[in-house]
Amino acid sequence: MATAFGLDKQALTIIPVDGPLNGRVTPPGSKSITNRALLLAALAKGTSRLTGALKSLDTKLMAGALRAMGVTIDEPDATTFIVTSSGRLNPPSEPLFLGNAGTAMRFLSAAVTLVDGTVVVDGDAHMRKRPIGPLVEALRSLGIDASDAGGYPPVTVHGNGAFGTGRVEIDGGLSSQYVSALLMAAAFGNGPIEVTLTGSEIGARGYVDLTIAAMRAFGAEVEQVDAASWRVQPTGYKATDYVIEPDASAATYLWAAEVLTGGTIDLGVASDAFTQPDAKAREVIAMFPNLPPVIDGSQMQDAIPTIAVLAAFNQTPVRFVGIANLRVKECDRVAAVATELSRIRPGLGTEEGDDLIVASDPKLAGQVLPTRIETYSDHRIAMSFALAGLKIGAITILDPGCVAKTYPTYWEALRGLGVGLSD
Repeated sequence: MATAFGLDKQALTIIPVDGPLNGRVTPPGSKSITNRALLLAALAKGTSRLTGALKSLDTKLMAGALRAMGVTIDEPDATTFIVTSSGRLNPPSEPLFLGNAGTAMRFLSAAVTLVDGTVVVDGDAHMRKRPIGPLVEALRSLGIDASDAGGYPPVTVHGNGAFGTGRVEIDGGLSSQYVSALLMAAAFGNGPIEVTLTGSEIGARGYVDLTIAAMRAFGAEVEQVDAASWRVQPTGYKATDYVIEPDASAATYLWAAEVLTGGTIDLGVASDAFTQPDAKAREVIAMFPNLPPVIDGSQMQDAIPTIAVLAAFNQTPVRFVGIANLRVKECDRVAAVATELSRIRPGLGTEEGDDLIVASDPKLAGQVLPTRIETYSDHRIAMSFALAGLKIGAITILDPGCVAKTYPTYWEALRGLGVGLSD
């Protein structure tokens, strides 16, 4: 199979466009929903068909880990997974390697507690810097033999095939993925399990709603007790056919390209049809070039790099708040966005505590500012800063292949809209 355009390049230079971008682009399937569905299908006895799915590095890593634990996963076409399982996971013959796939790392760290045996869940050097301590502590509170490396991966679990019962508390302030991981595994409790937040803060609560919706589709019984707790009955999961919606995070780049160039890009799906939290970004992006002076990114975290680059061309400066969690993503995205904006023009992006301030300047459009954008192996930095190249000459994206993590055909999508790319 041929490599998608740009993935094998060391760098790509974006050629500014001289008119509106018009056309149709179909975003890939949602990474967040695909990885949830893959895990739930693997925990369901029988065969499930997942359509509209994302095939990217993150989902391949999840599928590979599930295969290593005895799950059969067939891929008849580019957007379908057929998952056949006994309903249980078997001990893998070696540690599960999940690269820098955060969803897979967090979800599987809880799910492998259902294995009767020892499982090590590990990742690359970037993943080993991403905290997982709160989730491991929560697992221990259920009587599960789990350990980590000083609050970071790798995670080692000595499972006995059960998930316990009762009440488990979790600090979801760093990541809603901790909460989702516990909820999905809780359907295999010895009795009902109540998952409770230790505080009111939770990163991107909408992703917990995504998790619960997927769990219910696979037969789980989940009740929201109050704003900070959920009760999961020990039903396990039932195999089902499941349709995955397009990725809202991927859509943000196209929405931004549309308003930045004054074009019309048809995604084949209405913005209000998305159930993912990042779809909230559409309303904000539509305000360009008069973005609000303060934007709270707490509930649309993955969209913030997109909006921050767009803000560079806004009429007035923009401060992004509620984004401390961006510091523990694939890279420190607050620092990365500030650094790379200021690489384009000194002072364009600055950090103030955990806030990001973009010193907007519409006159940037049309200038030639030779800049080599460091992407920090982070797909969202690469895709966001490509937007700057639509209006500023000589913007070069280093390591463009990192987009394979969630959107392998991103560069092809831009080319299909008429954007020139050179290496």
